[in-house]
Formats: sequence, structure tokens, C-alpha cells
Amino acid sequence: MWRKRTVGIGILFITGLMLLIARLVQIQLVETEHFSKHGVNLVEASVKQRSQEMELDNGRGSFLDKNGQSLTDQTKAVLILFPFLNKMDWNSQKIADIIGTSEYNVKNSIKEAEEPVVYGGKQPLVLTTSQVDEINNLKIPGVFAVEKKFHLNQTIAEQLIGITGQNTDLLRNRYTDKELSNDTLIGLTGLEQSFDEFLLPEGDSKLVYHVDAKGDPLFGLNVKYVEPGNPFYPVNIKTTIDLDLQQRAEELVDQHGIKKGGLVLLNLEDNSIAAMVSRPHISEENPYETNGINNYMLKQQIVGSVFKTVVAAAAMDNNIEGNRTFDCSKKINGEPDTVYQHGMLDFTTSFAVSCNNTFSTLAKELKDINVNLIAEYADKLALTNISGWEGDVFHLENFRQLTGEEEGRIFLKEEEKKDNNYVALTGIGQNEVRVTPLAVANMMSTIAKGGKKESVQAVSQIQYKNGTTLYSFGKKELEGDTLSPYTISRLQELLREVVVNQNGTGRWFQDLPYTVAGKSGTAETGVYVEDKQLHNKWFAGYFPYENPKYALVTVNLDVFSDVGGVNPVFADMVKVTYELNGNS
Repeated sequence: MWRKRTVGIGILFITGLMLLIARLVQIQLVETEHFSKHGVNLVEASVKQRSQEMELDNGRGSFLDKNGQSLTDQTKAVLILFPFLNKMDWNSQKIADIIGTSEYNVKNSIKEAEEPVVYGGKQPLVLTTSQVDEINNLKIPGVFAVEKKFHLNQTIAEQLIGITGQNTDLLRNRYTDKELSNDTLIGLTGLEQSFDEFLLPEGDSKLVYHVDAKGDPLFGLNVKYVEPGNPFYPVNIKTTIDLDLQQRAEELVDQHGIKKGGLVLLNLEDNSIAAMVSRPHISEENPYETNGINNYMLKQQIVGSVFKTVVAAAAMDNNIEGNRTFDCSKKINGEPDTVYQHGMLDFTTSFAVSCNNTFSTLAKELKDINVNLIAEYADKLALTNISGWEGDVFHLENFRQLTGEEEGRIFLKEEEKKDNNYVALTGIGQNEVRVTPLAVANMMSTIAKGGKKESVQAVSQIQYKNGTTLYSFGKKELEGDTLSPYTISRLQELLREVVVNQNGTGRWFQDLPYTVAGKSGTAETGVYVEDKQLHNKWFAGYFPYENPKYALVTVNLDVFSDVGGVNPVFADMVKVTYELNGNS
């Protein structure tokens, strides 16, 4: 009995020992770079445990504005101090003299430090070229004047650019064929997500020194500089953003109190995004906690009377507007309108004052001709399809610059196309009409350019690290039918009438430095707060009218009918554009 028990214990002991050996082999030989379900790189973790590092550049590519200025990062020459300086005598007074501070401040900055520090912390002292040279010429171990890349806290065009983060599961699922560290930053939204594969780092640049368990140097006082060997990477993404216009646009949107909404400004020369602002801001603490993560300029919205532009085009092409008048003192259901008493108006004036009864009547007549006409004309005006640039880029098929952009829609159900009540509401941009502000801007661009439908660019080039071009995004026409030059010309006149007519809904823009053509919209959302309905308020247009250079959409979402107008934002953005680019 005793012998059997001893043998059993021995077998258990040997089995346990074998399991431990197997585990050791797994850790040290088999799964050194992909240990456990989390794919932990044990070699990398071991090195980190035995070293202290100061990252100078994480190796991920950056975003540039159209002139090459960085939108996401700023490189600064800074002073780096290593904590082992606390245990040695070094010329701290000389360093203090060079940077213009006291020796106490220099020493105190690393007094409690366990890792290398940037002198000045969150507000680092930026060194001049001569200061950099003076500090490095002293050759003090653990003291370095180097360039370090800092991420801008107030990111320009934050929703358009997007955010990055560490997500091991997403990283592995997205890049099954790449060997990437679990710490690799990946794009989670916006252009960061769209161009993520191009932006992935080849490796980071850093200062490294090895330490023992007490934090003392293992191999003397030598600090090693490590950087990737490829001079072409990381690549940078050159956007079409005009930094000056973008900064002013963001200021204006906040100044005019837009809490949800924003604006889109297109440069018509290449149909590109010169500025795009979405509110609310992205939360720094938890980006997904609020709606700030959404780029509302790419999301479906109820558009209201701006949609009358589509109905007007269809009516003119089908010759139903004619030399007739419409009762603009009535609602679309035939009842007296207690708010607007415009009387009998012709087609052009109806458009200028945004008469609902006119366009609900025309929409029903278009339905009687062909139930699909309204949707077809929305497509001809580039309103319902994806507006952002889409195409093949190297091995990436159907690559989309604007991840998350939504398509528009006119009807939700087929039977709605045949129902007079639904069609009447559709004719004034209500019912199920949903389009994005970007698509509305592209509709105005299409009209301004004589009916030519083009995709909207947010990025012009992918550039190597040295500034040479890896890939260029050229102009790309959108598929589908277009309007005739005659119809486009008449639409242009209608949009201008909105501004020049003394009762037009855009008469506020008559005295701007650029001549403006456009259309207003106030859409009922069907959402009530404290028994008051919320509305979406729009103005969409282009300028200058005679020689169009820009299309602009301003929108304020979910506001009460008596507040939150967008006319002041539109007017001020036109003024800013003239101020910055009026002579170009």
C-alpha cells in the first residue's frame, strides 16, 4: 500500500515536472513572440522590463494640410534628462545657464523621476538651434537635446482626421499577415482608420538605457539611440484641408454656439474639402462616451427645404412649372397658412421664398408622371450616393477615403412613392428624405460647375517620409446621369434669386464680399423637448456666383425653431474665405 502511494506521488511529481518543462519550452522557445491568447511578445516585454526608454517618435505617419503643415503632430527640440543623473556628479549648473533657469529647477525636474523626463513636462521648454548645439557639445551622459514629436492636444478637424488607440483584437483581425507589436497604435475612426495600413510604423525612434532591478545602469552610462532604418517610412497623408480656413471655421462654429452640427467648405477647383467642422467635440477622457465621435457632416440628416432644389430641377425638365402661379398662403394640405401669407406666386418667386405648397404640388405631379422621378433627379445632383473619393489604390479595391460616410435616401418604402401625402412631404424635404451635409455641399458644387458630378477628395497624396509622392488621388467623376446645361443654368438662376429677391430666404447675404447663390432649409425632426419640436437648420450655397470657387453648407441640428439660425455662420465663413483667399 505504501509502495503504491509512493509510486503514485512520484508519477504526479514527474507529470508536474514535465508540465512545467513543457510550459518553459513554450515560453522560451515556441511562443516567445505570441504568448497566450493575447499574443504577448515575451522578448519585447523582457527588454522593456530591463530598460528605460524615452520615445521620440512612435513611428506612425502624420496628416498634413494642403501646404504640408502637420495637422496632428508638432516636432520640438527639447531637453531630455535621465534619472541616473541623480546618482552622479554632472554639470547641472552649465545646463541651467544654457536654458536660462536655475540649477535647482534642473535638478528638481528629475529628483523623483524613475524614467527619463522632458524638461518642462506637459509644457516643454523648446530649445533654439544654438542651445541644442551647446548642450550636446558638453557630452554629459544622460543629458540630450533632441527633436521629439508631440501629438497636438487640440487636433484640427478632429472627426475628419479621427482617433487612434491600442486594440489587440482589432489589430490581429485587421492585419492577419503582419508581425506587429501589441502596443501598435491603429486608426479607429476617420482618416486614421481609412489610411491605417499606410500609416503603420516601421518602428519607433527612442533613447534607451538598460538598468538593473534598482534602476541603475547595467552597462555603464551609455544611452543608445534607436530608430528604424528605412528612410522612406512612415508615410504622411497630405490632406486637402486649408489650415487657416479650418482654424477659422472651427472658431466660427463655436462662436455661434453650434452644439450639434457644423459646416463643410469645398474647394471647387479640385472638388476637395477645404474645411470640415463637426460638433460636439470628441471627449478626451472617453471618445466613445459622447456623440463627439460622430462626424455629423458624413451622417444622414433631415434636410428640409434645401431638397426643393431637386424638385425644381425635375419640374423644369418635365415642363410642369410653366407660366403658372401657386397659392403660397396655404399649407401643403390646403389649409390656410397662419405663418406665411405670400399670396399667389410664380415658380421662381416660390423658390426664393421657399413656398411649401408650390413644391408639394409639383412633387405630386412628378409622381403622376413617374414615381421614380424625384429619386432619379436626386441622383443626378449627386445627393444620394457616396460623395467621398472611392477607387482602387494598389492592392486595396474600392478604397474609400471617408470611412463612415452614409448614403442618402429619398423614400424608405416603395409604397410611399405612390402616396400623395408622403410625396407632398418628400417634395419639401421631409418624410423619409435623409442626406448628408457633405452630399448637399457636393450638390451645390455640381450645380456651380455646370452639372459635372465629381467625387469629393479629403486627401490629395500619400507621401514618403522625404516628401516624395507614393500615390496621388486625382479627380474622379461620379457615375450616373447628369442634368442638361440648360436645366443647370436655370437652377443657378433660382439659387441666386434666393439671395437677390427682397423676400428671399437668403437676402441676408446680399452685401457679402462674394456674390452668393444658395438655398435655405428648416426641417422638422419629429423630436420634442419640453413640448417644443426640434429642427435642423440649413443654408447651402456656392460663391462667387459669377465664377464659383467654393461650395459651403452650414447646419445646426436639433434646435428649436426660434433659435440656432445658421445664416450668421454662413455669412461669416464667406467673409473669412474672402479675407484669406479673395485675391487667389
